[in-house]
Amino acid sequence: MEDLEETLFEEFENYSYNLEYYYSSESDLEEKAHLGVVHWVSLVLYCLAFILGIPGNAIVIWFTGFKWKKTVTTLWFLNLAIADFIFLLFLPLYISYVAMNFHWPFGVWLCKANSFIAQLNMFASVFFLTAISLDRYIHLIHPILSHRHRTLRNSLIVIISVWFLASLMGGPALYFRDTLEFNNHTLCYNNFHEHDPDLILMRHHVLTWVKFIVGYLFPLLAMSVCYLCLIFKVKKRSILVSSKHFWTILAVVMAFLICWTPYHLFSIWELTIHHSSYFHHVLQAGIPLSTGLAFLNSCLNPILYVLISKKFQTRFRASVAEILKHTLWEASRSGTASEQLRNSETKNPCLLETAP
Repeated sequence: MEDLEETLFEEFENYSYNLEYYYSSESDLEEKAHLGVVHWVSLVLYCLAFILGIPGNAIVIWFTGFKWKKTVTTLWFLNLAIADFIFLLFLPLYISYVAMNFHWPFGVWLCKANSFIAQLNMFASVFFLTAISLDRYIHLIHPILSHRHRTLRNSLIVIISVWFLASLMGGPALYFRDTLEFNNHTLCYNNFHEHDPDLILMRHHVLTWVKFIVGYLFPLLAMSVCYLCLIFKVKKRSILVSSKHFWTILAVVMAFLICWTPYHLFSIWELTIHHSSYFHHVLQAGIPLSTGLAFLNSCLNPILYVLISKKFQTRFRASVAEILKHTLWEASRSGTASEQLRNSETKNPCLLETAP
């Protein structure tokens, strides 16, 4: 049995950094305690993302989806909030996984689904941010073209395409994620192959670089070009200052880059442990922290809307005031009806005697 566990460890240590967490010897207790602190800090980040993100994104979905007028811009932010909200609904599974010292009791299908949703959120978010940036650029720099083609119908086509492409990019998680019984724990990990090291290395490299290039580098270049062109071309015409959504969108894009950049850098760095374990301990601390920072991005967008967008603040206050007014009107109406019923009962005592 011990030989089997050692063999499994040798096969999976290259891309399942948390296996080392359980295989520490007595001499590594101090280092293991340090990793425990790192994992608890990352756990706090996960919980913070969930606590702040669920109500925040639910509010954005409620207002942009049901209360406000449907426009191209509200559709962008609605779908961005939906991507974050779906991911956050599954986040308690990962929180439980980390809290139970990387023990996955939820079965192989939830292991696959949880990882797929995380990938779907990452790709959908960055694709929608890219679409929003391109939309802002065309709307401000090419208004005639924007007026002709910037319609709800065309935006819905783009939205459907984004969700399809994000699902396609997250698909490998459904295929490769698997569970493994190891050292009295069930791990949820990437099972690239059980016996072929070369195939493991190739698949790990391909998926990591595709995720980096398609889900980060190309969108980053597209968004950077859009905003640099906006800054240089509209500076003299003061369009930048008068734009209602520019600073909000720029802040959302910057938040995405700040939160997701460490995650992608550590993912690429993780590839080096196939050849050398020199930075293995750095990765053990860096991967969970960078993952926690990436997850935190899902709760930041609603906060940024409230802090930066004056239009969002105005609409939010107006919608809340409308809801409160309607609630008070209903309560007042209910109270008036109850008072009228009591008065009628007082004037007609016979009603009390015949009541069941």
